[in-house]
Amino acid sequence: MNTRSPRATERGFDSAHFRQALSQFATGVTVITTRLADGSFRGLTASSFNSVSLDPPLVLWSLGAGANSMPVFSGNSHYVINVLAAGQQDLALRFSRRSGIDPFEGVDYELSRTGLPILKGVTAWFECHNRSRYPEGDHVIFVGEVEDCNVQPQAGLLFHGGRFGTTGAA
Repeated sequence: MNTRSPRATERGFDSAHFRQALSQFATGVTVITTRLADGSFRGLTASSFNSVSLDPPLVLWSLGAGANSMPVFSGNSHYVINVLAAGQQDLALRFSRRSGIDPFEGVDYELSRTGLPILKGVTAWFECHNRSRYPEGDHVIFVGEVEDCNVQPQAGLLFHGGRFGTTGAA
């Protein structure tokens, strides 16, 4: 497959305009969770989640290359992608903060078969083997092979235009 194409000589937009244009694409909201070597948990909010393949079952998400959690997620063998439900905006905000507060404190979760946190009340979750990573631009794309998943159909949490919203009833 030929993937080489001529490039534009000059962009007709700046970063702020690009970000504003991207904000017009409504996305679901996820919290990616994993376990550190010391047994504690790490989690982060991500809206860059997508399906890749049904056979094998593959999904992807991305993380800023300079994120302080990059060594954790790139080095761990497994993680869980928790798809947030309409009423879980507080969880999205909690796991997006970079404060020293443990975002898992007071949060209901259960453990997956590999001991990773699955947040209670999510509309779906995917336990993934950390199959591959691809650096692209200022992010790293993670491809996970889904080893287990579950679904609880309900309205989902959306992010659009810098605001949270919800899908219709499930």
